[in-house]
Amino acid sequence: MKENELSHIVIGLAIDIHSSLGPGLLESAYQECLFYKLNKEGFKVEKEKTMPLIFEGLKLDCGYRIDLLVENKLVIEIKSVTELNDVHLAQTLTYLKLGDYKLGLLINFNVTLLKFGIKRVVNGL
Repeated sequence: MKENELSHIVIGLAIDIHSSLGPGLLESAYQECLFYKLNKEGFKVEKEKTMPLIFEGLKLDCGYRIDLLVENKLVIEIKSVTELNDVHLAQTLTYLKLGDYKLGLLINFNVTLLKFGIKRVVNGL
């Protein structure tokens, strides 16, 4: 399954979660729910995947962690904030670059309609 197909499925599951729970919960609650739903659908999902930083040939563990990685292809960064800003976008793009992934979803659950809280982030490689 390609990244775009995965992203459509993830967005649908995220909308189901948001419809059920609404805004206002902690990021960790939405992360756990999406992790559960993706596993239930049979997807390989890694939670809090460590992303090392390679600098001058040295592998550094700087504490970077992807919220969810689906099928080793799709990066999901979950937020529950008043509004997304450039730092959130940069964070997601950094994960894409560090892991050499093509597509990420930045999802802010703290909105009235989830479609206003979703940003697709593409790594230009």
